Amino acid sequence: MQEFTGVWVRDPRIQKEDFWHAYMDYEICIHTNSLAFTKKSSCVRRRYSEFVWLRKKLQENAMLITHLPKLPPKNPFFSLNNAREIGARMEGLRKFLEEVVHNPVLLSDSCLHLFLQSQLSVKKIEACAKGRSRYTVSEAIHSFGSGIKRFESQSEESMEEDDDMQCESE
Repeated sequence: MQEFTGVWVRDPRIQKEDFWHAYMDYEICIHTNSLAFTKKSSCVRRRYSEFVWLRKKLQENAMLITHLPKLPPKNPFFSLNNAREIGARMEGLRKFLEEVVHNPVLLSDSCLHLFLQSQLSVKKIEACAKGRSRYTVSEAIHSFGSGIKRFESQSEESMEEDDDMQCESE
């Protein structure tokens, strides 16, 4: 059987932080039969700034071993109401992820897997990837991805609270 990995970037949503500040996030879906992925199907929501973080992290971890694809450019005048701009950004993000998930060097990065298959914040992704959380990468993906809860001993909320306390004490 031939290996495949499909990536979709869809469902843009405006998230309001307060009266003056809002941002757009996107649903990122993966469907694969690749053994490199913990889950064969997953969907998470991510914003553009998290993609910028991911690219920087992949660049740090891969160093000069491989070429890293570019993200769509940051537009300081990006309009949350312009369908053409939103569509172009989503297509650029999809192309970026397509190249990344088909690159064996980048595919070995645990930050990539946590980014694509868990709803953890970038701060918690970094902690987990460095082994500074109570859960492994695989456990985080199973527990904090797509709303599936798999930890039997603790609820997701108590694990997140424990992890927040652990990160703050470091």
